[in-house]
Amino acid sequence: MKKFLITVGLLAGASMAFAADVGVSITVGQPGFYGRIDLGNAPQPRLIYVEPVVIQPPPAGVVRTPLYLHVPPGHAKKWGKHCARYRACGQPVYFVDDGWYNDVYVPHYREQGEGHGKDKDKDHGKDKGHGKGHKKD
Repeated sequence: MKKFLITVGLLAGASMAFAADVGVSITVGQPGFYGRIDLGNAPQPRLIYVEPVVIQPPPAGVVRTPLYLHVPPGHAKKWGKHCARYRACGQPVYFVDDGWYNDVYVPHYREQGEGHGKDKDKDHGKDKGHGKGHKKD
């Protein structure tokens, strides 16, 4: 009986591990995506902060182009804690407003077709388990 219970326990643990591997992929231009966005010819974004946020300034003489990011609530406020997940600690970052992203950018992106504004580095902003859209790392 003891051997049976151990086997059942091992099988249950294995099935839970398989269940944890199941994920949903959400890409730029879909509601729930968090990460870098390419504005292209999209309308002017509403920003959370007027000035870009920079956690680690680049070396002297190096100029970096600002990034536009759609991040979950709280990530912009504690950017120093979250910038590494987006590989953007040494970049000036503008955070786009969630309402603007969902109400303006997503419809614009869809109108332009899937090829427009595709995120060139799809793993940005897709960390594990911190809100919608974070499934791959």
